[in-house]
Amino acid sequence: MTAKRTLAIRPDPGGTVPDTAMVMAAGLGKRMRPLTATRPKPLIPVAGKALLDHVFDRLRAAGIKRAVVNVHYLADALEAHLKSHVKDVEIIVSDERDRLMETGGGLVKAREMIGDQPFLCVNADNLWIDGPADTIKLLASRWDDATMDALLLVVPYARAHNHPGRGDFHLDAQGKITGRRKPGRVAPFVYTGVQILSPRVIRDWPEGPFSTNLFWDRAIEAGRAYGFVHQGLWFDVGSPPAIAKTEALLIDA
Repeated sequence: MTAKRTLAIRPDPGGTVPDTAMVMAAGLGKRMRPLTATRPKPLIPVAGKALLDHVFDRLRAAGIKRAVVNVHYLADALEAHLKSHVKDVEIIVSDERDRLMETGGGLVKAREMIGDQPFLCVNADNLWIDGPADTIKLLASRWDDATMDALLLVVPYARAHNHPGRGDFHLDAQGKITGRRKPGRVAPFVYTGVQILSPRVIRDWPEGPFSTNLFWDRAIEAGRAYGFVHQGLWFDVGSPPAIAKTEALLIDA
């Protein structure tokens, strides 16, 4: 595993890492049942550590200073875990106990907490291994506020470990997202659950819960949505069988 390796100084890709991250932790974790009957999905252990802790390790390493975390399902357990396990990152809870707002609605509810600068948005059940450089720093180095409203970290479909879908997006040579997967087809890139967004995208939202897809579609239509290809490993840990498969692959990571 990675702990056996001699640590080396990795290249700094430059760019400015956002100060703030939005951590999406409010989902019901239906695909992870029955493991989520007694704990929220972000607290499911993989490779000896809760998925949420893997995420915060990456945020901390990249220099993220504060994180807005939305909570709904088994919210008390999530808040207690954040208090006991997360150090060196300021935590602001966006409370969705009364109503689960989905990803887009979650951004709307947390928009005042996020602030007015570009921010990192990460799904709390993510697990990835960096390539030659820090993944979040690489993503930040690609961000161009003049041309982008959304920059999604994507992985080639062939390297999307455990992913049950058929891909999500098509990119051009400059990384611009040119379209989504067509029905009955395979798209070459899979969204990893990591992205940088401008607060500009959080506008003209519908009432109630809705998906971030609404904001993405607007950015794609305007030519302001881009993808950046992940250089390391990424795992879709969405179901109980995927845990053992992921842990087996991590042995050699």
